[in-house]
Amino acid sequence: MKKIQEEVEAALKKAQEEIKQQADRRRKEAKTWKKRDKIMLSMKDLVFKEQLVRKLVDQYISPYIIDKVVSTDVVKLQLPTLMRIYLVVNISQIVQYKEQVER
Repeated sequence: MKKIQEEVEAALKKAQEEIKQQADRRRKEAKTWKKRDKIMLSMKDLVFKEQLVRKLVDQYISPYIIDKVVSTDVVKLQLPTLMRIYLVVNISQIVQYKEQVER
């Protein structure tokens, strides 16, 4: 009975390792955000009064500043009051702002 239990445990560990390897292939290192970093906010989950044509709307909107890093996955933003959205967002909804180079 003990031998069967050890074999089952070994098979489970092997399966767990294989699943972890497959999941880690798609993962990337999370960027560490700091206060005062400039970011752009994703338009994906924002709701507007008028129906916008998704093809014609930018994917991300203007640069905003991080007000506070709540946790490794959540940041609080400095947003205009007219936006009327919750100030705390997940890092999956933001990208690093890159300054435009003038020619």
